[in-house]
Amino acid sequence: MSKKQIIIGIVANAGGVGKSTLAVHLAYELNKHKVSVALIDLDPQRALDVFCGLPPATPETSIVGALSKEFTGDWTLVPAWDMPNIEVCQGHPSMARLADDLVIRRRGEYALADRLKSHPLRHDVVILDCPATMGIICENAIAASTGLLVPIQLEMKSISGVADLVEWAIAITDDLKLDPSPQILGLVPSLYDSSRAIHRQYLQQLPEITEQLRIKLYPHIRDSSEFKNCSANGLPLQKYRPNHPACSDFQAIAKDIIKLLKG
Repeated sequence: MSKKQIIIGIVANAGGVGKSTLAVHLAYELNKHKVSVALIDLDPQRALDVFCGLPPATPETSIVGALSKEFTGDWTLVPAWDMPNIEVCQGHPSMARLADDLVIRRRGEYALADRLKSHPLRHDVVILDCPATMGIICENAIAASTGLLVPIQLEMKSISGVADLVEWAIAITDDLKLDPSPQILGLVPSLYDSSRAIHRQYLQQLPEITEQLRIKLYPHIRDSSEFKNCSANGLPLQKYRPNHPACSDFQAIAKDIIKLLKG
């Protein structure tokens, strides 16, 4: 679609907030608009394998191999859902050991950014599915990204920690002297259940929080058992249940990313 490349880091400081759900469904939504997407799984839990219906990768054919010192320049990417314009660089449990190596490696915080610069991917958009920790893997994602998305669950722990996460991301940007620094594109409320009063209450509070943080608040992504059902079948909801109302929940974010590509 464009010679300009957008790299989106999806970051959170807690698990189960919908990072991988956002990553795969955003990728599918972008592809509907002729945008090619690479998904990079930085999480040792390998959630993208499940969501994309992929068999496990070896360390050498995963992101671990791409970030190793022995990397030869050939990214191992596999098509998601037999769609050539959505490809996945799979995760691997040994990513946790690689993180220990990056801590002591020269330019360890920039390993992913350096790799994407020296051996760029062909895709219009690269989506980084990050682990739910504020460690060196997420630092790598921030250093490599042009923009960040922050999914947030409508629970007290997630709500109370979002300011700390945003402040940490800004601090990492400053510490790494990133220029240009990645823009925090917005907060994405996820797993929203309108039947729960606490969810409705927290959703009403989010505009004030995002205004204080000076970041955008995206429309919520609703909770649905169909997300679990489609991931169990290795498919995005848009392919599994194309008429489900939640399929439209990713359109606003995709629209903004397409604007960035055109801008």
